Amino acid sequence: MDPIRLLIFDLDGTLIDSLPDLTDATNLIRERHGLPQIGISDVRKLVGQGARSLVERALPGVSEPEVEQALEQFLAYNLAHIADKTRPYPGVPETLQELAGLEIPMVVLSNKNVALCREVLDKLGLERHFTDIFGADSFPYRKPSPEPVLAVLKEFGVAAGACVMVGDSVNDIAAGGGAGVWTVGCCYGYGDQSELDAATYRVSEFPALLQLPFVRKIDV
Repeated sequence: MDPIRLLIFDLDGTLIDSLPDLTDATNLIRERHGLPQIGISDVRKLVGQGARSLVERALPGVSEPEVEQALEQFLAYNLAHIADKTRPYPGVPETLQELAGLEIPMVVLSNKNVALCREVLDKLGLERHFTDIFGADSFPYRKPSPEPVLAVLKEFGVAAGACVMVGDSVNDIAAGGGAGVWTVGCCYGYGDQSELDAATYRVSEFPALLQLPFVRKIDV
């Protein structure tokens, strides 16, 4: 493996467990449409393709104007309660601090709107670790398209073979693989295990990143 010059991280399901707050936001809009509440395990199946997709799937059969209204309500509630119950996964802050020893850019690339990404990372004290943060509204396309990854590579002037994409779902692994970068699948996140089959590496906990070949130069 060539020296790594850029690390790209997914957010939800990779760095943070946001499902409890997303579940509250989802049940808010379901309640307003007379639908019963659903649990965290159900909401887990709805995440990954951005807020609009989640709202559409949480409110089946609802008209487009109602989806628009519900999306506004969902996003407003989520922003106001972005870190009520959301927490970093175990070892994330400490591992990011160790990874800083690589002295290369680390960025977030999420299918969540960038304002929400920045807000939750700031509230959890993680934003300082990242050179930049990209969300669903940063580029014309979102994961699993490789286009956002290619755009980040171009922005930082880094070749695909010198980049690693870390994520928990098929969206991340497909986007990274399609862009030609190395990929790490996080088995503890929201995606099914089968979604990570194409990943270059897999880890069962975030600190295990420190044991992968591209971070061996760090003195841990």
